[in-house]
Amino acid sequence: MNSNIDFAEQVQIVPAIVPVDLSSGANAGDWISMKNYERVTVVFFKGAGTAGDDPTVTLNEATAVDGTGSQTLAAIDKVYVKQGTLTSVGTFSVTTQAAAATYTDDTSAEIQALWVFDVMADDLSDGFDCLQISVADVGTNAQVGCALYLLWPPRYGEQALLSAIAD
Repeated sequence: MNSNIDFAEQVQIVPAIVPVDLSSGANAGDWISMKNYERVTVVFFKGAGTAGDDPTVTLNEATAVDGTGSQTLAAIDKVYVKQGTLTSVGTFSVTTQAAAATYTDDTSAEIQALWVFDVMADDLSDGFDCLQISVADVGTNAQVGCALYLLWPPRYGEQALLSAIAD
């Protein structure tokens, strides 16, 4: 990233899942197109809930932003994690796993959590250029969560960043 250019001129920010009670049902994020970006950093953020109601994040890929040809994408192999009382957690811990389409932590339900993972556009299957995060229903007890997509760097040095919600 160029420190002489403002953050919003280098990174396209797209709401994936607006704050929602994760126990209200499955939470499918908006689809984004990665045609104009080399990578996306996915940020999942949640409040404390009830033990046993651990969120499971899934990545899906498609050939269009309407979800055409949707299938899971096994691209989560490293997750940067902050869990606990987030105002007192200063650094990320890194969790690694064999590349998978899902990530969960079976002790995360009852604490606040911030999970961050990166997906390169090249990680998507041939003919696929769209991505979606989804979070399964966590159970019967309230737990607020949301997710953001941070797309960067732009493939083409545009002054105004190109949309990631339209093909």
